[in-house]
Amino acid sequence: MTPHAPHAPYADPAAGAAVKAADRAHVFHSWSAQGLIDPLAVAGAEGAYFWDYDGNRYLDFTSGLVYTNIGYQHPTVVAAIQEQAGKLATFAPAFAIEARSEAARLIAERTPGDLDKIFFTNGGAEAVENAIRMARLHTGRPKVLSAYRSYHGATSTAINLTGDPRRWPSDNGSAGVVHFWAPFLYRSPFYAETEAEECARALQHLEDTIAFEGPAAVAAIILETVPGTAGIMTPPPGYLAGVREICDRYGIVFVLDEVMAGFGRTGAWFAADHFDVVPDLLTFAKGVNSGYVPLGGVAISAEIAATFETRPYPGGLTYSGHPLACAAAVATIGVMEDEKVVENAARIGETVLGPGLRELAERHPSVGEVRGLGAFWALELVRNRETREPLVPYNASGEANAPMAAFGAAAKKQGLWPFINMNRTHAVPACNVTEAEAKEGLAALDIALAVADEHTV
Repeated sequence: MTPHAPHAPYADPAAGAAVKAADRAHVFHSWSAQGLIDPLAVAGAEGAYFWDYDGNRYLDFTSGLVYTNIGYQHPTVVAAIQEQAGKLATFAPAFAIEARSEAARLIAERTPGDLDKIFFTNGGAEAVENAIRMARLHTGRPKVLSAYRSYHGATSTAINLTGDPRRWPSDNGSAGVVHFWAPFLYRSPFYAETEAEECARALQHLEDTIAFEGPAAVAAIILETVPGTAGIMTPPPGYLAGVREICDRYGIVFVLDEVMAGFGRTGAWFAADHFDVVPDLLTFAKGVNSGYVPLGGVAISAEIAATFETRPYPGGLTYSGHPLACAAAVATIGVMEDEKVVENAARIGETVLGPGLRELAERHPSVGEVRGLGAFWALELVRNRETREPLVPYNASGEANAPMAAFGAAAKKQGLWPFINMNRTHAVPACNVTEAEAKEGLAALDIALAVADEHTV
């Protein structure tokens, strides 16, 4: 691809200007100072690419917000949504609807262990909200433990569970949430030098935290199986199994958040499959239908489901299991099976993205660490490899964030839309990305990293 090559059918600058003007006049954007943003007006998207009204085309290395696992505009899923709209566009959640029942069945077939009951939500944050509500009601306990370097959503409980700075403005300190340090060897809070040490010390730290908080007060521990926005830190061998054992010992509900890591992203249907661990509750969203219609949910173990067999569950949503969203999920899962999307993510990660990113790290002093699996990778960018000083300070903005902004601009100039958070860039393309597309992205990163290298010492 020639960078910024025109996509002729969509080259219409006047239309783009109108879209942009309406956006700036009326749309209130999330996570933004409204007067300081300049959103790109998008004309269309297909597969792993999208383009603007000036004809500039970008390889999307963000998968939207890490959810277009089968790419944009897959014809099978689009057709399924259209067919469902013609058949039954919507219906209340208290009824048994074919699309809803089939989506639940297909999801339950793929979740680990006995997570066979599915509670549908509109997205990931609501899934987390309901999972924590279930855990508290099941145990009769108030506290929930979650990790720093995590993101669980922007609703009330979910944002308090979150461990990154997006929590700070909304954290009133009264949500019953206790944060702890999960393992991350590259920036170990435990002074560990090996994965085995990091694992053992992280588990001891968690157990100590529980002891001082009072085991009988802790309802749940929630972890992203592989943390996403916070940095794609794959847990060391034995860690999740160790958390499972601690939960079993103290009667604590173990919740795995697979909103971002699930549905093929890591090269398995769920990231938990890599670690042979079964949680009590598993939250999902995003890749369940590639984000075509909002959908999330909680997969529930038999034990917790039994709590609400004769006792009403006090929660629900108007659009729970929306027929259009569920039809999209059924079609997406079918596409993933038929086109071997999960297998493709595993293969691309092992043979193209992983080796390619590590090769870039050898040549670019700004790359401190490469980590990930499947179509789920992160590059930790640093000013100095020896000291591991981040390329920009924690939660940097404005001038302090200039090196990362320059890196991002360089990537876009090469026709790559990068995922950037703090001092990291993530390589998270569609799970059905081709080898050629992955290599195209690596080539663009190669050029953009040279800009980051200018800020190293």
